[in-house]
Amino acid sequence: MSSRWTTAVLDTAYPDGMALARSSQGFLLGEHGVLFERHWLKAQDLPVLSEHGIGHFDGQPVFLLELDEPVDVPGCQWQGLRQFMLQGDFDTYRMLGYAAQIGTWAREHRFCGSCGHAMVQIHWERAMFCERCNLRSYPRISPSMIVLITRGDEILLARSPRFVTGVYSTLAGFAEPGESAEDCLRREVMEEVQLQVRNIQYIGSQCWPFPHSMMLGFHAEYAGGDIVPQADEIEDAQWFRVDALPPLPAGRSIARHLIDLYVARRLGLPEPVLPG
Repeated sequence: MSSRWTTAVLDTAYPDGMALARSSQGFLLGEHGVLFERHWLKAQDLPVLSEHGIGHFDGQPVFLLELDEPVDVPGCQWQGLRQFMLQGDFDTYRMLGYAAQIGTWAREHRFCGSCGHAMVQIHWERAMFCERCNLRSYPRISPSMIVLITRGDEILLARSPRFVTGVYSTLAGFAEPGESAEDCLRREVMEEVQLQVRNIQYIGSQCWPFPHSMMLGFHAEYAGGDIVPQADEIEDAQWFRVDALPPLPAGRSIARHLIDLYVARRLGLPEPVLPG
């Protein structure tokens, strides 16, 4: 099935199109959604920090207005990206996830990280440029691994203190310089629960725009050790039977996909498809 959303680098000199507005409180949401006529939105006297042409939705050019701060717009409200992930059209969420990453990158690269000079936006590629020292900065992607560890009909799930009350999920962590994804996986599992794993298998990946991660999803089998939760990072970790699971992460997340996929295979159910 084709997507309604495609990314593209659009020159902001283009006069027409639709636009999104993003602030520290999320995206501006109106009666008809998050896309507004660009000329109307730009006429609302918004504190625009930067503007970016980011792609096409239903064939229409889409521009992002990254705001310096949230302001009241009559008939509209601000809504966070996670709420869009949990509800509504998935193509809209993909568009907003991309917009959030571009907005974060642009906000964090207004000045050169080498000499401190103000950077300018390049219109023919997604880059910020320092005219003083010739440095180009591209959108950052932070690779991280996420893994479901299994032991027959049991799966290992854990809780972070940051999770919604009662929810358990898979283990995850960011790769460090010089690490392979598999090395990262083994290290994070050892650090977080003191377990050894084997038979690591890659399952799939998902953009995770909170704010700029690429989640690499794996399945691994338990190889040894007793669960010892990492202090200040893991509140609780347990083995759960596939037919007696606790509250789980959101259905559109790769964490939930890894769980649902293994449960389906153990119980002989249809295998789910990773959203994206």
